Amino acid sequence: MHSNQSSQLTDAQLVSSYLDGSEYALEQLINRHQLQIFNFINFKINDRDTSEDLFQDTFIKVIRTLKSGAYNEEGKFLPWVMRIAHNLVIDHFRKSNRIPTVGKKEDFDIFQFISDKSPNAESTLVQEQVLKDLQKLIQELPEDQKEVLIMRLYRDMSFKEIAENTNVSINTALGRMRYAIINLRKLITEHQIILEV
Repeated sequence: MHSNQSSQLTDAQLVSSYLDGSEYALEQLINRHQLQIFNFINFKINDRDTSEDLFQDTFIKVIRTLKSGAYNEEGKFLPWVMRIAHNLVIDHFRKSNRIPTVGKKEDFDIFQFISDKSPNAESTLVQEQVLKDLQKLIQELPEDQKEVLIMRLYRDMSFKEIAENTNVSINTALGRMRYAIINLRKLITEHQIILEV
């Protein structure tokens, strides 16, 4: 397959060609979409080295999924890869030790119990446990609410950015955040998590 021929092939044809053993077809797929995917990751991460790592991880997962025969997106290759990248970005923030904060305009800060003072070893352990408990509770939220909450808290994205990234109106994004906070408050009460240490 020559480059001028491969450039005319659809993503689906290139995927098919790769599955038939053409490594060059995969190279073409990556070259075709790498800028858009990298920019998507880097917009959220805002750190080039980490973004490059997640870009590599995205295509490692793409290759594994293709080789396992689990890919069945019927030609919708790019949205599928973007979903993989998006999930890896969310996982990165969930697993990182960075403490999420809510913007100053919010009337509710779930992490207000984190003190700026130098805490002693015991209170540090308690805070870490509370954060882990909260992260578990966030995972229990409905998918659309969880997505908005993570974007807002972990990435400090504006509601306009969240709306654009999730393909909904700003009002819908605000509504999902409101319901996410209401549901999280209920979960905190049910699980009796103490927010002040």
